Amino acid sequence: MSAPTGQQGGTVAVGYGGSGAAQLAVRWAAEYAAAAGLDLLVIHAWVWPVFTKNLGPVKGVAGSGLRHSAEAVLAEGIELARGAAREAAGGAPLGAERAVTGQQPERPGPAVDGVMEAGLPAPVLRDASRDARLLVVGSRGLGAVLGQVAGSVCIDLAGSAPCPVMIIRRPRRRAHPVVVGVDASPRSPATVAEAIRLAKVLGAPLHLVHVDPLRGGAREEHGRHALLHGQELLDRAIDEARGMAPGLEVTGALREGHGARELLDAADDADVLVLGTHNPAAGAGNTVSAVLHKARCNVLVTR
Repeated sequence: MSAPTGQQGGTVAVGYGGSGAAQLAVRWAAEYAAAAGLDLLVIHAWVWPVFTKNLGPVKGVAGSGLRHSAEAVLAEGIELARGAAREAAGGAPLGAERAVTGQQPERPGPAVDGVMEAGLPAPVLRDASRDARLLVVGSRGLGAVLGQVAGSVCIDLAGSAPCPVMIIRRPRRRAHPVVVGVDASPRSPATVAEAIRLAKVLGAPLHLVHVDPLRGGAREEHGRHALLHGQELLDRAIDEARGMAPGLEVTGALREGHGARELLDAADDADVLVLGTHNPAAGAGNTVSAVLHKARCNVLVTR
């Protein structure tokens, strides 16, 4: 990964509940934060206070109790993040300099902090990431207690988080593209801009996909105020993306059909699929929800 100009400063927030999927999310977030010049915040949603008041240790049993268990989970997540950040920064302790004379100092790694808040995962993560540049979550579990509702948590956050949300399904697929869906909505340029920033950090090519639901002679709009569509819309988006990122490899593909299914097919070989929410106040939307249920790659939902 490589940091794009102007990306330094800010925080990557990542949810951690101890599951394998959460560990994958923390490793991804740490590598991304190190490359982008951002700090890292590990968030643990402590769910037990929602269900019980018996949070303290069992009398006579050292290291017991639900509070102690939650603190241990958070500490584990922080340690995992620090280890992944050290590895991403070159293997030296964070902030350390190379001992060999004549070599340049190591690139400083991200500062790693943690927070534990009582509550259900979605509201805790939403509140704790209010000042973050990016929120990263695993797709298959946010802890043993509420792992079965992880899918609904991801959909909730995709529609309500205060920042872009990255849903991690698998490790990085280096050299595989970042795929972004483009359309005629007013929010599409911002979605493409977010995909460009991501592709720069990941060191990945960018692939734009436009799914055109109209076929043959179904188009009736005319004149200079008519919305672009089809190949014309895609070509315009590609030209604009190349103008925004001259050194980035940018390609595109036009597909006909229905949004979610065609986007999933187009992203079959992708590292990340990037989608925008057309109306953030109304939730994630049908296309984003369908993609989150079925995508095999990592998914970034912009705000």
